Amino acid sequence: MMGKLHDIPTMPCPETLETRSAGSKLARGRLIVALDALMSKRNVTLAARDLGLQTPALSRLLAQLREEFNDPLFVRTGRGLVPTPFAEALRPRVQALALEIDALFQATTDGAPREAPLDPGWSMQRPAPVPALEVRPATLLEGEPTPARLMAKLDRIGPDAPAHERLARNIGVLGIGGGGHGRPLTSGEAEEAMGIILAGNADPAQIGALLGMIRVRGTTAPELAGFVRAMQASIRPGLGESIRADVDWPCFASPNYHNPPWFLHAARLVSQAGYRVVLHGNTGGGNAAARFDILAAALGIPVCAGAADIASALSREGIAYVPLADLAPQIHRLIDLHRLTLFRSAVLEAVHLLRPIPGSTSLLGVAKPSYKELHRDAAGILGWKDMVVLGSVRDVAQLNPFRPATMYRLVDGEADDLVLPARMVEPRATPRPRVTSLEYWQGLWSGATRDARAERIIVGTAAFALFSIPGGTGSGFDDALDQAERLWKDRRKA
Repeated sequence: MMGKLHDIPTMPCPETLETRSAGSKLARGRLIVALDALMSKRNVTLAARDLGLQTPALSRLLAQLREEFNDPLFVRTGRGLVPTPFAEALRPRVQALALEIDALFQATTDGAPREAPLDPGWSMQRPAPVPALEVRPATLLEGEPTPARLMAKLDRIGPDAPAHERLARNIGVLGIGGGGHGRPLTSGEAEEAMGIILAGNADPAQIGALLGMIRVRGTTAPELAGFVRAMQASIRPGLGESIRADVDWPCFASPNYHNPPWFLHAARLVSQAGYRVVLHGNTGGGNAAARFDILAAALGIPVCAGAADIASALSREGIAYVPLADLAPQIHRLIDLHRLTLFRSAVLEAVHLLRPIPGSTSLLGVAKPSYKELHRDAAGILGWKDMVVLGSVRDVAQLNPFRPATMYRLVDGEADDLVLPARMVEPRATPRPRVTSLEYWQGLWSGATRDARAERIIVGTAAFALFSIPGGTGSGFDDALDQAERLWKDRRKA
C-alpha cells in the first residue's frame, strides 16, 4: 500500500530558518509519495484517486517534481505516462522511501504492544558487526547479467558500428532485461532507428521487434519526432528546399474508411482563396490504394509524383496531391505491414507529421483521443510554430460543423486549445439520385447534384482551414465562415 498524502502531518510554526527547513522536508515528503503513486499508476487521474487528491492538485505536485529534479520525469504516450530514464533510475529509492513511510505509520497504528525501553545499563554493542544477509535475486537465472550490465553492453555499440548492431542497440533499450527496466527511445535514437529502416539496412525481425515493442509500451512524442526527422531526411533531398506551401494537409485513411472525403472540396476552396495547399496521403494497400489519387484527379486537383510536378501544380492551380507511394515508397511499404500485423504502428502516427513541403501550418485529424496532444507535443519538438489537430475525426482534418469540436493547436509555438461550438443545424438527408458514388461526389462541385448536409461540411471544413492559417483571415471563425460561404458560391467562376 502506498502512503497517503494526508498521512503526513502539517502544523503551523514560527518563521525561522529551522522551521522553514522542516517545512521543506514535509513538502518533499509529499512529493516522494506523489512520485511513487505516479510511477505505480502511470496515470495522473488514477494516482490522484489512490492518494485521495483532486487531479489538478496532483498535477501541481508533478510540476513541482519536474522543477525540483530538472527533468520531465514522465512522457505522455498513447498508453499513459512513461517514466524517463532519469525517473527509472530514481524508482528503487522512491519505492523504498514510500514503503518506509507506510511501515512507519503502520507500526504506530497496528495495536501491537510496545516493549518498555531498556535500562541504559543493559545496552552494549557487539564487538564485531553481523555480516549482511546473503541474498540472490530470484529473477536472475544462473549466469544471467543484470540490467545494468546489459545496458553497459549496449552502450559499447558506437555510432560507427554496423547498421544491424546499432538498430539492435535501440531495440534493446526498449526492453533491456525485462521487468520494466527498458525505457522509451530518445528523439535521436528513434531518428537513427528509422533512418536505418528507411535506408533498407534493417532485418525484417528487427523492424517487427521495434514497432511491436513501441506499440506495447506506447509511442512518446520524442519517438514520433525522431521518426519524422528520419522520414523527412529520406525525402527532402529529392524535393529540394525551394518549394513552399501555406497549408500542409495530410490525409491518411484506412482502406475500410468509406465516408465521403469532402475535405478535398474544402481544400480546393482554400486554394482558390489564394493559398498554396499540399495534400499528401495514403489509403492503405490492395484495391483501395489509389482511392485519393482517383478522387483528387476527378476534382481537378493535380496528382504529383515529384518536385517538378508539385512546383508546377502549385504555380498553376495552387494545390497538389502527392501519393505517399510516389513520395516515399519505403514508408508506404512500412505502413502496408498493417496487413501482416493488424496493429496501428508508430509509422502511421509519424507520417501525419511528415510535412514533405515546408508550410505555414499543418491540419491533422487524429482519431485516438490520447494521440491528439501527443502529435502536438511532437510538433513542438520538431520546432513547428503553427499546426492544428482536429479532435473527434478519423485520420483526416474534416470538420463536422453540426457538433462541437476541439482544436488542439500550436499558435506561434505555444499550445492553445480552442473549442468550437456547433456552428449549424444539421439539414435533413437529401434523397440520393441514381448515380455512382464518384459521380455524386464529383457532381456536388459541378452543381449537377445538391446535398445540403455535404455542402455544410465542405464550407465548415474550408472555414476551419482558413481560420487556421497564420494571419489568414479576419479576427475569428465567423469571418472565416463568411469567406468560405463566398468561395463556395463562386467556386465555378474560378
